[in-house]
Amino acid sequence: MAVERRGVDMNAWFEEHGITEVECLVSDLTGILKGKIMPAGKYLHGGRPRLPDSIFIQTVTGGYPDDDELRFWNPAELDMQLVADQAAVYPVPWAEDSTAQIIHDCYYMNGEPVEVAPRYVLKRVLELYAARGWRVVVAPEVEFYLVKTNVDSDYPLEPPVGRSGRQESGRQSYSIDAVNEFDPVFEEMYDFCEAEQLDIDTLIHEEGAGQMEVNFQHGDPLALADQVVIFKRTLRETALRHGMYATFMAKPMANEPGSAMHIHQSLWDSEGRRNLFADENGDPSKLFLNYVGGLQQYMPAAMPFFAPNINSYRRLMPSDTSGSAPVNVEWGFDNRTAGLRVPVGSAQNMRVENRLPGADANPYLVMAASLACGYLGMMTRIDARPPLSGSAWASGFTLPNDVGPALSLLSECEALADVLGERFVKSYLAVKRAEHQAYFRVISSWEREHLLLRV
Repeated sequence: MAVERRGVDMNAWFEEHGITEVECLVSDLTGILKGKIMPAGKYLHGGRPRLPDSIFIQTVTGGYPDDDELRFWNPAELDMQLVADQAAVYPVPWAEDSTAQIIHDCYYMNGEPVEVAPRYVLKRVLELYAARGWRVVVAPEVEFYLVKTNVDSDYPLEPPVGRSGRQESGRQSYSIDAVNEFDPVFEEMYDFCEAEQLDIDTLIHEEGAGQMEVNFQHGDPLALADQVVIFKRTLRETALRHGMYATFMAKPMANEPGSAMHIHQSLWDSEGRRNLFADENGDPSKLFLNYVGGLQQYMPAAMPFFAPNINSYRRLMPSDTSGSAPVNVEWGFDNRTAGLRVPVGSAQNMRVENRLPGADANPYLVMAASLACGYLGMMTRIDARPPLSGSAWASGFTLPNDVGPALSLLSECEALADVLGERFVKSYLAVKRAEHQAYFRVISSWEREHLLLRV
């Protein structure tokens, strides 16, 4: 069954679950959850909580862009009201006291939405589809690593020790026994996810040592983006309770494959009865081919949303340890070497899988950007290139290979800015440029190792 958005009666839900405390959550540009913690009574009866809008121009390190990058920004740090989405209310199953975690939308005091909020950006794109009588259905697949605890960032990460007392030492794709090594972690994870009513479908072992993938049921993009951010938080907490870390870094270990967040996408009529990506013969429809054409044309410019961090591009480097990470935006039927894969199935299951995003990306922005690219393709009738039947890697690397070139491409793409919002795109560029500059101020161990006494 597809994931649907179901609201709750807040007062009744609080009473049913004995809620005494509330965590008011908002996703920033990076995907970090910001917010406030409040007593339940004050939350229900004390008015809407507030935050400054500057949380949406804060970098992953806690800094802010230079003033020159923020000439378009209101320097007053305006207050935002946090408005609960009653379809995004979850318990915190690991909390000692009965606690709710609630995802909020952000509005200025005059009632206008905060257009730079990632959740609003996704809602903005979905409204474009709804205006045409289209319903989008997605299904995320999220990869991650379990690693040993690491309190010194100068040391590389290592696989954790499983029930056998040993670390993994080789490729164990799809191994049941390798998953069972971490049964205590995953049993508690499933218990927590069930309490939160997260629609997790399957769990598999991926290629890397300690690398897993969780698949979600298909459904509404906003509901599933909410679930992905809650799942990430839940898994990190579960791993900590078992003496290890869970990481969604795109490339946490140099000699292991990277972690992706694949997004399956399909387009339906407003009633959800007919898949518009298939024609009457069950073949890819004209809308589908235009959607793929839009992805091919605009995804290189949208790279900063799919690969938002310095580390993201290490996953996308062509190498023997990159697993099945794509290197371009070619497409093919059941072709895992392509950036855009079309699984073989019935007409009702016609969809395209965007394999480009990393697990480190913000799920709201991944979905918004991918849907924006496809929307532009349908609106301007961009034809997809012919599908590939062989290896897409042979077609070469045609994507930006680092943060700088990616940000430049995005800054030049007026079409994406029109769909996603000009102020949002400017804010995002400013934040990511500031992060890039901060990274270059750090002298790495590689530089000390190879340059200190040789140059």
